[in-house]
Amino acid sequence: MTPLEFDFLKKYLKDRSGLVLSNDKQYLVESRLLPVARAAKLDTLSALVCALQRGGNRTLENDVVEAMTTNESFFFRDKTPFEHFNDTMLPNLLEARTRTRSLRIWCAAASTGQEPYSLAICLKEAASKVAGWRVRILGTDLSNEVLEKARAGLYSQFEVQRGLPIQLLLKYFEQKGDIWQISPALRSMIEWRRLNLLESFSYLGEFDIIFCRNVLIYFDQATKTEILDRLARSIPDDGYLVLGAAETVVGLSDAFKPVPGRRGLFQRKQTEKASIPAPAPRLAAGLVGAR
Repeated sequence: MTPLEFDFLKKYLKDRSGLVLSNDKQYLVESRLLPVARAAKLDTLSALVCALQRGGNRTLENDVVEAMTTNESFFFRDKTPFEHFNDTMLPNLLEARTRTRSLRIWCAAASTGQEPYSLAICLKEAASKVAGWRVRILGTDLSNEVLEKARAGLYSQFEVQRGLPIQLLLKYFEQKGDIWQISPALRSMIEWRRLNLLESFSYLGEFDIIFCRNVLIYFDQATKTEILDRLARSIPDDGYLVLGAAETVVGLSDAFKPVPGRRGLFQRKQTEKASIPAPAPRLAAGLVGAR
């Protein structure tokens, strides 16, 4: 692949997904896109670049973006955000929402589904506290491929061993040969949608909690700021934003303030915000008090 072809791919991917690639990532591009080229019956990456430049092949265009933006995930990743969910976010919001008895949670970079399912497990484990509540969980990602895997709730032995305690595995999964499938009760709690964070998501309405972890690190500063400001318009004053361990709002957005003593957890500053279109679309809902 020539330097000009690599420059084309860098711009192509940034324009379509926000992904910013440094010059030392050419090896990563080649390793991920060569299989895409071969699947499309293209002999070289140069031929792939030519096909993208010609345009008109939506399947190839989507395959290229998905190959470069697919990231790994695992259950209860980093532990701390889920501890914050159990000991801070959930108790505070249950007290604040006693009238509506409703919560909306969005995992904005859901990948293969481990994060939304981890939250669903937390809610099931807190069933006595949320009995009768209507909890909606939305999982979105840019990649249709990972969303299909998430929707099926099927994971290998290796995947369920990463971060998932054995007692929760046996409680919420069914083994099917070498594969484990998460229970129908948990799958029914989550709706999956394809969504590009570079595009408007105001039509989704407000969420009490937004998990947007380990995705902003791939964007440039201007894109991070723009996404954070739009996320702020999707969270009420007492709602929460959860970022990854290596992510922050400092120097990027004045719309959020950190929650003291809770690393990676933020709330929107109480300033007037733009109105959110209503009503929000109906999402899959589960009464989490029942299994």
